[in-house]
Amino acid sequence: MTALARETASEMLLRRLRSPAAWRETVDIFAVLTAASLPWSTSLAGIFNALMLLCMVPFLDVRAFLQSLKRPICVAPIALVLLALVGTLWSDAAWGARFYAVNPTVKLLVLPVLLYHFERSPRGHWIFIAFLVSCALLSVMSWLVAFYPNLALKTDPAERGIFVKNYIDQSQEFTLCAVALAYPIVMLVREKRYWFAGLLAALALSFFINMAFVVVSRTALVTVPIMFGVFALLHLKWRSIALISAALLVGAVLAWQASPQLRHTAERFSDDYTRYMEKGEPTSAGLRLEFWRKSLGFFAEAPIVGHGTGSTRGLFERAATPAGQYQASAEVIGNPHNQTLNVAVQWGVIGIAILYAIWILHLRLFRGDGLANWIGLLVVVQNVFTSLFNSHLFDFHEGWMYVIGVGVAGGMVIRAQQVEAKMGEAGS
Repeated sequence: MTALARETASEMLLRRLRSPAAWRETVDIFAVLTAASLPWSTSLAGIFNALMLLCMVPFLDVRAFLQSLKRPICVAPIALVLLALVGTLWSDAAWGARFYAVNPTVKLLVLPVLLYHFERSPRGHWIFIAFLVSCALLSVMSWLVAFYPNLALKTDPAERGIFVKNYIDQSQEFTLCAVALAYPIVMLVREKRYWFAGLLAALALSFFINMAFVVVSRTALVTVPIMFGVFALLHLKWRSIALISAALLVGAVLAWQASPQLRHTAERFSDDYTRYMEKGEPTSAGLRLEFWRKSLGFFAEAPIVGHGTGSTRGLFERAATPAGQYQASAEVIGNPHNQTLNVAVQWGVIGIAILYAIWILHLRLFRGDGLANWIGLLVVVQNVFTSLFNSHLFDFHEGWMYVIGVGVAGGMVIRAQQVEAKMGEAGS
């Protein structure tokens, strides 16, 4: 009996190894693990992502995959990676710095792979659920760390309520989850499924309460109203927009009055700007203004093809004031904290054109209705507006949020379009 059981188990394993469907399911599982681990660990997310790509190889339809790469939504991100590689040829940075600067763009090559896979997989929603649940658990951990700082893996006492990573990454996650839930909540209310809608509304509210009373990035404060505005214009009637806007305004006023943390975060805007303008101090806002001013100058020196991949730090070193001065102008950095300027300094107008083509093509992909369209649109909108203050397409955490969000949602949208087209052909 034992020998028979072993034989049966081995036969079952062999059958799964020979089954394309089993391999596709394994790819989905690793995609789920990648999304679930992203809020917690860069290493785990990288490992699971590598395993996901590896599991796609055995039964990959090479001809169909190569055909899918011809679509503009795939060509644009590939073009930016190729530009980064070619840009190493005219950079004056050390070769190590050149290839190090290529690395942040490489993740964009995974985007066409995800589009191809989830165009064929019916389990794309698993990835979004995994990310939402993972962020909800992180929110609970954030509250625990706020009251018991010794639980944090982070040792920086300034980052209150941060268990892992940093407050910018955490705010990006919580903002995306909270605003993304607006669509299913409205749909459930219209279907009169009030209990489920109430549960999701409570979850969304918990993310906002955490950001109001524990920690939030200033970038999130700026982008949340924009993201809600996009949702309102697309999915609500004017009367509903007015009522919800009034409710949100009241909630914002109450949160402002009740949360010293929120007031402190917002008030730092003007304080940082004043200290930079009057004394040249390297405040957070002041440094950004200094980086942007210098980057515009670097761009003007080589507007067509830029200074080459990895050249940014060297340019800032040459433009810095003497070391030892407590001035924003003395800071040296390889990232100007603006996605457009980051691209412009290295690859000029050509790079900007490709970057904007990526965003525009992906926005156009999500013009339809449905949850996948909403999530994909929201991911792109968030990345576009937060990239005004950071280089979020190149940053590890936010960059992978973009790649996974657009790749999975885009594949789901294409899949739905194909099913609809087939039904139309059958009906005709």
